[in-house]
Amino acid sequence: MKILLLGSQGQVGAELCKTLPAMGELTAWNRRDIDLTQLDQIVPKVVEQHPDVIVNAAAYTAVDQAERESDLAYIINAKVPTQLATASQVCGATLIHISTDYVFDGHKNRPYLTTDNPCPLGVYGQSKRAGEIAVLEGCDRPVILRTAWVYGASGKGNFVKTMLRLGAEREILNVVYDQVGSPTWAYDIAQAIAALMSRLDTSSFGIYHFTNSGVVSWYDFAIAIFEEARALHHSLNIHHVNAITSDQYPTAAERPAYSVLAGDKLAKLLNQTAPYWRYSLRNMLKELLTPLTAVNKV
Repeated sequence: MKILLLGSQGQVGAELCKTLPAMGELTAWNRRDIDLTQLDQIVPKVVEQHPDVIVNAAAYTAVDQAERESDLAYIINAKVPTQLATASQVCGATLIHISTDYVFDGHKNRPYLTTDNPCPLGVYGQSKRAGEIAVLEGCDRPVILRTAWVYGASGKGNFVKTMLRLGAEREILNVVYDQVGSPTWAYDIAQAIAALMSRLDTSSFGIYHFTNSGVVSWYDFAIAIFEEARALHHSLNIHHVNAITSDQYPTAAERPAYSVLAGDKLAKLLNQTAPYWRYSLRNMLKELLTPLTAVNKV
């Protein structure tokens, strides 16, 4: 099986570079390999590879900045998936596209199902939803995997890395407590995609949700990060974390207050449940903070 991965240097993409070689012949592209803003180049370059599976881990994920750069957000999150859908049709390939909890408005009080109607709040979510539609309508073999609150040892900054940096610099932090979701380790997402890939057939195309299990607020997530980091003897100056409301921490883009995704559909297909969020956080921090120590990823 020939696999083409886009976004290989992102948090999830970096982990997929480790898991996908076991599934087949992997070609991994980053920004140096293809300029995704050059839309007319995407189809011929992908078709030249003639992959059996295309995995799109490339995305514009700067949620607040997307409000100012809506054109670029739509190019990467909507128009690129449109081109990949076209390329997948030419190749007869399966297209696995990673999406987000931000396609929902967060107004519910129970986990979002794959069948719930999306209602994104801002440009980032709207552009990602447009990408979903492009994949579903333009590809005969689509797989969309929505996830949430992603963090990892690789790639650019994320909430875990930000908390570690701020926790080393400051004694007091303010973190919102009225937004809840499921922190999800990029490694676990990559494992889920590899497992899903091994079970692909005509009955498995469609939308799936995957996050680590458990629900927590950003405030409680921050507390857990500091506790787990200290358990690994990581130096921190933080002494107190204040729980604040979203209104007390205004951002350019409105965030969903409730970002919990129901993962039952994928769990049933894979016959396995997602790891608990704090267990995965602990393993990620071991990898990040003790890089010379072998970490057993189970």
